[in-house]
This record gives sequence, structure tokens and C-alpha cells, in this order.
Amino acid sequence: MKRAQQAFYLVLGLAMTALGIIGAFLPVMPTTIFLILAAACFARSSPRLEAWLVNHPQLGPTVVAWRRHGAISRRGKALALSGMAFGYGVFYLGSRPALWLALVVAGVIGLCAAYVASRPLPPVDG
Repeated sequence: MKRAQQAFYLVLGLAMTALGIIGAFLPVMPTTIFLILAAACFARSSPRLEAWLVNHPQLGPTVVAWRRHGAISRRGKALALSGMAFGYGVFYLGSRPALWLALVVAGVIGLCAAYVASRPLPPVDG
């Protein structure tokens, strides 16, 4: 059973890494959350891949900042909040939801946005 769990976490970690890398190039798709999830999966399946991700010059700093301080960079916050606003706009204009659904979705996105905005900035020294 342990091998099956490790394989599951390995495949999930690879998928999260792929989504995180895709998110680095697509403005609407998040990057950081996928990389954080990938690191958590690799911690349960492959210490070598976890070390690779954490030590990667472009991908690693966001994971390390989150692990050490629960921090999100100013750029990361701006992109996340912009993506949420854009996503809500697409949802609202594309589906013309009932008022109650529009308010529920706005509330959920608003709570997520408040959480992202409330995270500290990473310290200057890392």
C-alpha cells in the first residue's frame, strides 16, 4: 500500500508541476499554488524531486517563501488577484448567472482574494 501511495503522490506532484509551469506562461492560470502542492506531493513520494523543485532558481523561491513564512510576493498577489477578478468577469459575462449564484461565487472569490491579500510579503533576505 505504501508503494501505491508513493506512486499516487509522485504522479500528482508531476501533474501539479506541469500545471504550475503552464501557469507561469498563461496569465489567467495560477502558478504558486500548483508548485506548493507539487512540493507537498514530492515530500511524500520523492525527496529528489522535492529538492529539485525547492532549489530550482525560478520555481523554488515561491515554494520556499510559502513554507518558511506563509508569504506571497507582491507580483504573485497582483497576478492572483487580477486572475480572480478576470475569472469572475468571464464567469459573470459568459454565464449570466442568477443573482444568488453571482453573489455566492463573488463571496467565495472574495474570501479567497482576502486570504491571498492578507499573506505577508517574503522577507528581503529570503
